[in-house]
Amino acid sequence: MQNQKGHVIVLTYPAQGHINPLLQFAKRLASKGLKATLATTHYTVKSIHETSVGVEPISDGYDESGFKQAPSVEAYLDSFNTVGSRTLSELILKFSASGSPVNCIVYDSLLSWAIDVAKKFNIYGAVFFTNSASVCSMYWHIIHGHQAFPVKQETEPLLMPGLPPLALSDLPSFLSQPAPHSPYLALILEQFSSLEENDWVFCNSFEELESELVTEMLGLWPLVMIGPMVPSSYLDQEIDGDRDYGANLWKPTTDQCMKWLEKKPPESVIYISFGSMADIAAKQVEEIAWGLKASNQNFLWVVKEPKTKLPDEFLSSIGETGLVVTWCNQLEVLAHQAVGCFITHCGWNSTLEGLSLGVPMVAMPQWSDQPTNAKFVEELWGVGVKVKKNEEGIVSREELEMCIREVMVGERSGQIKKNSLKWREAAKKAVSIGGTSDDNINEFILKLLSG
Repeated sequence: MQNQKGHVIVLTYPAQGHINPLLQFAKRLASKGLKATLATTHYTVKSIHETSVGVEPISDGYDESGFKQAPSVEAYLDSFNTVGSRTLSELILKFSASGSPVNCIVYDSLLSWAIDVAKKFNIYGAVFFTNSASVCSMYWHIIHGHQAFPVKQETEPLLMPGLPPLALSDLPSFLSQPAPHSPYLALILEQFSSLEENDWVFCNSFEELESELVTEMLGLWPLVMIGPMVPSSYLDQEIDGDRDYGANLWKPTTDQCMKWLEKKPPESVIYISFGSMADIAAKQVEEIAWGLKASNQNFLWVVKEPKTKLPDEFLSSIGETGLVVTWCNQLEVLAHQAVGCFITHCGWNSTLEGLSLGVPMVAMPQWSDQPTNAKFVEELWGVGVKVKKNEEGIVSREELEMCIREVMVGERSGQIKKNSLKWREAAKKAVSIGGTSDDNINEFILKLLSG
C-alpha cells in the first residue's frame, strides 16, 4: 500500500558509486510504503532500470554528457548548484500540482545546495553520506577545530576519538593531499559546517561495524547509520527479487561471468575490480597482470579497456585460468561460491559489498577515502590484507602475489575467512527486522508520516 502522506525525493550525484546506495535507499523506503522518487541528471536517467521507485530527471547544466562536457570541476559544480536548484524546485512544484506533494528531500552529501531547496518549500531535508562514519568524523573534527588542517607529517600518528592511530598515508587523499582535490574538499567541509541545518544526517554504514566511533561520538553529532545499502537478496531478503541496484552506467557481461564461474571449484577464484572511477597507470596494470599469473589461481578481472591496457602476451597466455571483462554485476560475482578473494580499490560501496557477502579482501587503495577503508579492512575488521607500494608508488607483482597467497592459503587465511563470515552476519542483522539500521529507517518514516 502506498502511503500518500509520505513522498521522498532522493537526489543523487551522477556517478555509479553514488547512484547505487541512494537508489537502494529509495527502494528500501518504497518497500516500507513510502512513495520514493530518485532524481538524477538527464545524462544518467536512462541508465536506471528500477520499477519500484519513480525516476525523474533534473539538470546539471550539461545534459548531453554530464561532467565530461564541463570545462572544469569548478564549472561543473557551480552549474549543478544553479541549474540543479532550479530544476529540482520545478520537480517539486510538478509533484505538488499532481496531488503527490513531496515532504522530504534526501540528498547526496556532494549536493549541499539541496537543503536550501528543502527550506524554500518548507519540507524536511536529509543529507546522505556515501562514505563511512569514521571518514565523516575526520572532516567533522577538522571543522570543529579538534584537528589541525592541513595535516602535517610530524603529527603522526594522528589520534582521533573512536579511531585507531592513523598515519598521514591512511587519511583520505582529500586530507593528505588537499591541493588537487580542492573543489570537492571545499564541498565536503562546507557540508560538515552546516550539518545541523538538516533534519536527518544519514550514513551508509552500520553501528556494529564502527561501534567504537559510535560510542565516542554519541550526543556530539547527529549521524544516523542506515546501511549497508546493498540489495536485499544478499542480506535480509525483505524486498522480493532485489538482486541488483537497478542502475548501470556501463553494460555488464553477467551471463559470461556466471557461466565461467560455474566451472570453477568453491573459493578458488580471485575477483579484481577497481570500481567505476579509478584510472590505473599502465605500469601498475602490467604488474597486476603478472602478479595474477604468478599466483596460479583462477581470476576474473574487470578492466574497462583490456585491449589497450593489458599486455598481449598476458592475454594470450591465460587460457581458462583467467577471464577479463569490461564490466559485470559485482554483487552476483561476489556472492558466487567460486569466489574466494576480492582484490579491491576499497571504495566504500565495494568495501561494504565485500563485508556483506563475506569475501576476504586484498586492499589496493587509489584515492579519496580508500586508504582509510583499506587500513580498516586489514587492522580493524581483520577481513584482508593491504598491499604495500614500492618507492615508485607501484604495487609490484611479487607483493601482489604474496598478498593473494596470504588471503587464500596463508597462515592468516583461516582467521580472515572467519572474520569475513562474522561481519557478513552482522551486516545482515543490521538491516533485518529489529536490526539497528532497520530501526533507524523506521524511525525516520514514522517522523515523516507524523509531519
